Amino acid sequence: MRILVVEDNTDVARQIKETLEEEFFVVDIADDGESGWFMGDTEPYDAAVLDLGLPKLDGLSVLQRWRQSGNQVPVLILTSRDTWREKVAGLRAGADDYLAKPFELEELLARLEALLRRSTGHASPILKSGPVELDSASARVTMNGTHVNLTAQEYRALQYLMQNEGKVVSKAELSEHIYEQVVERDSNVIEVLIGRLRRKLDPDGSLKPIETLRNRGYRFTLCDEAQSG
Repeated sequence: MRILVVEDNTDVARQIKETLEEEFFVVDIADDGESGWFMGDTEPYDAAVLDLGLPKLDGLSVLQRWRQSGNQVPVLILTSRDTWREKVAGLRAGADDYLAKPFELEELLARLEALLRRSTGHASPILKSGPVELDSASARVTMNGTHVNLTAQEYRALQYLMQNEGKVVSKAELSEHIYEQVVERDSNVIEVLIGRLRRKLDPDGSLKPIETLRNRGYRFTLCDEAQSG
């Protein structure tokens, strides 16, 4: 899952980034409102953490611009002023949740995870399809109850595919959600990643959880159809 953090306090931004990356999130940071608005409007993020007290363009204006342009990215707003008026203004502008500073990083993580579950239509932190189970709360994947050891990129790819089970996900879309903004995205890298993921989930080739649709992308589906590379 790819998260945009718009926060001008470098220490706070760094702490948020480190906490989220420990849970296998991909995190991009913007340190002012104008950069945050542009990044959020041009890149496909799964959620945004948005401080309201930003230089160049305040957080409320960033949020209003996103919503006015049709950008429905889930937003958790941060505010230094724990007043009901500011909370109401943020929620009415289109925020999905809020957190007052100072806050515990564990609470931010829990609120963000709950926000993401709501936005993807999954009330539970556990995604389950056949013998494959992914627990986003513990970042743990099991197959028939046995732990499957995945890299951060493999975990992100599987999580995104399972959240979109039955839907075709293009290589470009998958890449955008599992790699940071600065990383050069190569379709061959995605092919190698999916190949590794298949071998770990389906070592004997009997399950076939990830289907390849030529020139279209991948689909997570526990079917018996033959796949092409």
